[in-house]
Amino acid sequence: MSDNKFDQSRFDQSRFDLGGVVVATTLAFKEDPKAPGGLAVDYDRFAEHCDFLIANGCRGVGPNGSLGEYSSLTDEERRKVIQVAVETVGDRGLVVAGIHGVGWHQAVKWAEYAKEDGADGVLLLPPTIYRANRGEVLEHYAKVNEVGLPIMMYNNPIDTKVDLDPDLVAELYELENVVAIKEFSTDVRRVLEIKERCGIDVIAGADDLLFESLVMGATGWFAGYPNAFPREAVEIYDLVQAGKIEQARELYAGLVPVFRWDTKTEFVQAIKLSMDVAGNSYGGPTRPPRGPLSPEHHEQVVRDTRRALDFAAAR
Repeated sequence: MSDNKFDQSRFDQSRFDLGGVVVATTLAFKEDPKAPGGLAVDYDRFAEHCDFLIANGCRGVGPNGSLGEYSSLTDEERRKVIQVAVETVGDRGLVVAGIHGVGWHQAVKWAEYAKEDGADGVLLLPPTIYRANRGEVLEHYAKVNEVGLPIMMYNNPIDTKVDLDPDLVAELYELENVVAIKEFSTDVRRVLEIKERCGIDVIAGADDLLFESLVMGATGWFAGYPNAFPREAVEIYDLVQAGKIEQARELYAGLVPVFRWDTKTEFVQAIKLSMDVAGNSYGGPTRPPRGPLSPEHHEQVVRDTRRALDFAAAR
């Protein structure tokens, strides 16, 4: 085992405690005809949003995930997003940087940048675009493991077509810096099956399976919709941890209709629109290839968001 300071993180949870709500942050853009897609990153608004989430009780932020539109960013933008998040959050919470790449050489580069720029840990998909086999997945994570930051693996077989099944998770957990897995297979049975096989932290990944995952023993929630509903999201988590299951279920039941947009193709556009409807933080437009919502989807997201806001206000 190497001598980097995170080697013992799975044994010393105070260093990388994932209990709570870590928000997969959206990224604000502003109109600029000279920028890619006519939209420049609005770093000031992004910083304000990170501060808003931490101030509302979130455990941390997860920039440069799919919700942060990392694949539409230039290399310079992608790195600066992490720097802004680290500077804004400071010692108030965690910054878990998305470092996804087609090959391990790309993921390693982003992990090294994240380490240099002060991120607390990284979120890592298997190789993107390419459908990797088991050996290639193992190599991908082993190479990033050498960088020395805590790794939260991300299982999203719906999009990547690569399933980090419980057997593979247990094998990957043997890597010294692999400490958690964001589970987005939408199979709640995975929570207990993974926990039976190894000591890794299982993190709820699908917003509309959040309550079920927490009740089954998920450690935390790496979430999308807390961008719009951070206070309520933290309350759901805290209620479950306190054993107040019925109260948590009632709150979740009032919010889950809008949370379901997190697992739809247009989840980025939907969550940003919900933020604008909620009025507490800026959502705004998305960069290509993501276009605007259809009129029908726009109307439904607005309707679902307002119902959730009314429900939360009436409690």
